[in-house]
Amino acid sequence: MQYLLMIYGDETEAAKIPPEQIKTMMPAYAHYTEAMKQAGVWLGGDRLRPTNASTTVRVRDDKPQVLDGPYADTKEQLAGYYKIEAPDLDAAIDWAKRCPGARNGTIEVRPIWEMQVA
Repeated sequence: MQYLLMIYGDETEAAKIPPEQIKTMMPAYAHYTEAMKQAGVWLGGDRLRPTNASTTVRVRDDKPQVLDGPYADTKEQLAGYYKIEAPDLDAAIDWAKRCPGARNGTIEVRPIWEMQVA
């Protein structure tokens, strides 16, 4: 089954992290990603730009609305994700526990509902 490991963190706090400390964090993500690849579970993943670079699109009463920024104001923002293949939820949770982002943020583990094309 496929899972999305969504990495959430506080952008305001992240902006305060000194560049030297960020340089020490990046190898942890590279090592984590490589471990996933070696285990054969990694399907993809990326870091996301901050929410101030986002655009929200919705349709109400058949009229599209395009808004700058995120739809919801939250304490933690989606910062990145990993898409993995795992035999079950417990295995996906084990990978989420190992994610460097879990140390100072939150990892949401969500099964992917694969679309069936008719």
